[in-house]
Amino acid sequence: MAAERMKNEPRIDPKEILEGIVEWIEIESPSHDAKAVNVMVDKVEGQFRDLGLDLERTPGRDGFGDILEAKTPAEWSTGQGKGILVLAHLDTVHPLGMKEKELKIRREGDSVFGPGIYDMKSGGYIAYYALRHLIRQGKRTKLPVTFLFIPEEEVGSPTSRARIEEAAKGHKYALVMEPGRDGDKVVTSRKGVGRFTLTAKGRAAHAGVRHEDGRSAILEIARQIVRIEEKTDYARGITCNVGLIRGGSGVNVTPAECSIDVDLRVPSMRLAEEMTHWFLNLEPIGKDVELSVEGGMNRPPYQKDAGITDLFQKAQAIYREIGKELNDVPLTGGGSDGNFTAALGIPTLDGLGADGKGAHAVTEQIYYSSLEPRTYLCARLLETLE
Repeated sequence: MAAERMKNEPRIDPKEILEGIVEWIEIESPSHDAKAVNVMVDKVEGQFRDLGLDLERTPGRDGFGDILEAKTPAEWSTGQGKGILVLAHLDTVHPLGMKEKELKIRREGDSVFGPGIYDMKSGGYIAYYALRHLIRQGKRTKLPVTFLFIPEEEVGSPTSRARIEEAAKGHKYALVMEPGRDGDKVVTSRKGVGRFTLTAKGRAAHAGVRHEDGRSAILEIARQIVRIEEKTDYARGITCNVGLIRGGSGVNVTPAECSIDVDLRVPSMRLAEEMTHWFLNLEPIGKDVELSVEGGMNRPPYQKDAGITDLFQKAQAIYREIGKELNDVPLTGGGSDGNFTAALGIPTLDGLGADGKGAHAVTEQIYYSSLEPRTYLCARLLETLE
């Protein structure tokens, strides 16, 4: 009789999951296109409304899309108090039209391709499906669950960080649906991310007639770039990358202004403070030029502590229920909204989405074979965490 009941229980269906994911990636949603992102928000809002969750949609600002929050009703959980925060983002790095061009939606064997499928619409859909699966089974969660969908994570969550941190303080755990890694692995630590802009101001002059009167801002920035790149220290886990440069007005004019944008990654708050102080106190190298520096840490380091270790071990025990072993990746350089929750001391488990590869690339893909175990893991975490 027990076996018969098990046979009749709703099952996690990877084909059904993939169909839902494809519906999501059909809606292209680049970070800086608020209208496109909000079409995606509309879709997710409707799906969670159909599940019976309490919804709150906060209008976007500064050119970004809306923030969507979906909460399980109080009567759905057997316990009260602080619950589980599930984080996902609905924006992608890909511009509109990619699904008709370089990143057509298609399946090739175990790989399924599409814009934003790996980072991270598959993870967001897995979280939705996991809750829906529990509802279908007639099961309750032990803790209240809040789903928070972010519109601009790919550009640093500038308008949603405060909302994420506010929400995290009212929750016991944070589950982040970013992509899975390297097989059966999740993320338990990430480097902090800093962004800095250096601007040099020199003096314009005719490059042929009065070259000696000029003070090249580009030359000053070139010298600063060498200084900055030399601060990369792999042994200490520090990387500095000058990713953008702007300057000059004409090939025959000594450039009066030049600026660069720098990406900094560090593994600890101590190094974050050290490197921030170093950047903000940079001085000009050349004579008669000015140098200004703006910026700071965009995402604090996400460091594995006792609370995160305990949460990870709970996830490992769940994975063993289906005969699989869950591991965590070494410290990763990519940031996520999990950096914000972990820095507040909230036990945070990241990388719970589908496994795959090619994030931000035209080869972006998930592995179909990862959908069922990843959804099982998410559903059981929602069901059992207390």
